[in-house]
Amino acid sequence: MSMERVPMTTEGYKRLEAELHRLKSEERPRIIQAISEARAHGDLSENAEYHSAKEAQGLNEAKVADLEDKLSRADIVDPGQLSGSTVKFGATVTLVDEDTDDKVKYQIVGDFEANLKEGKISISSPIARALIGKSKGDSVEVTTPKGSRSFEVLKIEWR
Repeated sequence: MSMERVPMTTEGYKRLEAELHRLKSEERPRIIQAISEARAHGDLSENAEYHSAKEAQGLNEAKVADLEDKLSRADIVDPGQLSGSTVKFGATVTLVDEDTDDKVKYQIVGDFEANLKEGKISISSPIARALIGKSKGDSVEVTTPKGSRSFEVLKIEWR
C-alpha cells in the first residue's frame, strides 16, 4: 500500500464510504452466515459451499482493506469551493469536437471515481491531461484510442 495522496471529489469520497459501509454491514454478516451454514453440513474438506463462502470472505476483506486504504489517503477536493478560468481537478468542462461539432461535457475526477457514462473522466486520462491548464476558447489535441481528435474548450464550471 502506497502513502501517495489520492485526489477525489467530496461526492467520490462519500460513494467510497457508502460502499465500505455496505461491505462491512451487509456483505460481511451474510458471508459469516453462509460459512456457518456450510460448516453445519459436516466434513469441510469436500464441502464446496464452505470453500466458496471462505473465498467470498477473502475477497470481501480484500475490498474492505483496499477501500480503507483509499479513504485514508484521500485528498478531498470540493469542486463547488473552486474557481478560476483554467481547467484543473474537479472542473466540469464543456467541449466541442472540432471535426464533428459534437458537444461533450466531462468532470475531471480521481482515478477511482471515473465513470464515462456519468461524464466523469479520470485526472490521468489522455483527455484530462490535455485539458489541464487550458482556458475557454483554447483548442486541445488529444490522442485517443480512436485516433487524434481536436476539441475546443467552450465552458469551465465549478460545481
